[in-house]
Amino acid sequence: MNLFTDLRGIVIEALDQMAGAGEVPAGLDTANVTVEPPRDPAHGDMATNAAMVLAKPAGMKPREIAEKLAARLTDPRIAGAEVAGPGFLNLRLAPSVWQGVVRTAIRAGRDFGRSGIGAGHKVNVEFVSANPTGPMHVGHVRGAVFGDALANLLAFSGHEVTREYYINDGGAQVDVLARSAYERYREANGLEPEIREGLYPGDYLIAVGEALKDRYGDSLLERPEEEWLAEVRDFATEAMMGMIRQDLALLGVRMDIYSSEKALYGSGRIEAAIKRLDSLGLIYRGVLEPPKGRLPEDWEAREQLLFRSTAHGDDVDRPIQKSDGAWTYFAPDIAYHWDKIDRGFDQLIDVFGADHGGYVKRMNAAVKALSNGRVPLDIKLIQLVKLFRNGEPFKMSKRAGTFVTLRDVVEEAGSDVTRFIMLTRKNDAALDFDFARVLEQSRDNPVWYVQYASARVSSVLRRATEVGIDVSDSALADADLSKLAHQSELDLARKVAEWPRLVEHAARAHEPHRIAFFLYEIASDLHSLWNRGNDDQSLRFVQDGDSATSQAKIALVRAVGVVISAGLGILGVTPVEEMR
Repeated sequence: MNLFTDLRGIVIEALDQMAGAGEVPAGLDTANVTVEPPRDPAHGDMATNAAMVLAKPAGMKPREIAEKLAARLTDPRIAGAEVAGPGFLNLRLAPSVWQGVVRTAIRAGRDFGRSGIGAGHKVNVEFVSANPTGPMHVGHVRGAVFGDALANLLAFSGHEVTREYYINDGGAQVDVLARSAYERYREANGLEPEIREGLYPGDYLIAVGEALKDRYGDSLLERPEEEWLAEVRDFATEAMMGMIRQDLALLGVRMDIYSSEKALYGSGRIEAAIKRLDSLGLIYRGVLEPPKGRLPEDWEAREQLLFRSTAHGDDVDRPIQKSDGAWTYFAPDIAYHWDKIDRGFDQLIDVFGADHGGYVKRMNAAVKALSNGRVPLDIKLIQLVKLFRNGEPFKMSKRAGTFVTLRDVVEEAGSDVTRFIMLTRKNDAALDFDFARVLEQSRDNPVWYVQYASARVSSVLRRATEVGIDVSDSALADADLSKLAHQSELDLARKVAEWPRLVEHAARAHEPHRIAFFLYEIASDLHSLWNRGNDDQSLRFVQDGDSATSQAKIALVRAVGVVISAGLGILGVTPVEEMR
């Protein structure tokens, strides 16, 4: 149930009646008619812009339309309709509407708020895609949590979602990994490792070196690099991917598909993708303009194979093949996205680190060209996470081996806390992760505050059961909810009613952080009502000697619990029943 959709339907039906009666012209486009909460709650429960958006095409004054529309809104759910300003129409709803939302939420359970807006729509969400050169660090955590929560949100909204990890195992970095692992292999064989400049010095490669010794003994020591490089590269890459999979599991993140960049080379798929662009007249040989600002010492004007990405919104055309015939990094990415288009996805979402901002326009241009504009690509950039302990920031450097790993963060803060905190800011805003704050028990800690609300819901249900009140969902859904009459109770029911609309808006915008914000708000409203009950006995959820009133109040609490449970499920966080 989406109350806002239902009310909009009532407004549209009234407009159709007006058209039938000749009060407004027939055939008006009502696509932009909305029903939403007014900015000022004092103005009513809902407001519609119908008169404002239809006035010009109808050739009428907005207030004239609004007044006629108000007279037509005779549905018993609408207690009053008042014209305001130049033609906005404010609606006041009957208390039974909010009471009915409570009943609906309980009957729907964790499906409350699910929608079909994505029905029949296949979406690919590619996220994390960290280079397989070491364990994931805290900078990867946010992208992993964001991507997973976004996939959950889209699935909750009816989309068919595929979670995908693109393994960047085709570049020079995996050769560096192989040489670094080989030095640890030498170390495992009793030799002094030569961790020269440019290699990965992290201790995490010691285990890889020992595993190489277990497989090869000392047989690689006397062989030249050209003979062992490919074998060690594949071995080390697989070892790192095993570590990455374990880290993702620790965070509660699962992938449906792991795709390999290396598999694209020699398969003909890169060449096929470029041929496809060439057939569209988008490939040519040319010389790029020099980069703006100071020229690099090694820069020279040279002819290259270029993709005419400016034809699809990019700032400059992009090289796809170097003058020596080797592909640029962009070429396999083009082929990879064409593969996703060929797999029949209706939308592609890429979750990139903020340092990949320069890739947005070129990648959008490639996808637009390859799909003839049919498949949209939404690239979400994830800003940095600043990690603090005792007021001092951690410094991260994969090459120096001093970075803070995903495992470090999760083992100290816990998966639930880590996931929730990573979603308390919009993806394109920087985020501070302070261990002191995320582990404290106060309102300033959003995850604790929401979990405390979850625990309070369970506490109310346990207390009611102890005094013999039936709190099964069937009993609560059939309770006399007209007993929910206090303004603060109806306000909390209003918040429950916002949940389905919030889910749809968050899914359309690809913004899972909205779920975290909403959970904090509804938790705050529940805590506020709880505290009111400390001063006003009539607001306590369990009313001594009055089972019927208790059931109505507990039904409201249960409805809040339904929303919190569903929201935490989208975020990948487990609701708690007791606070320790």
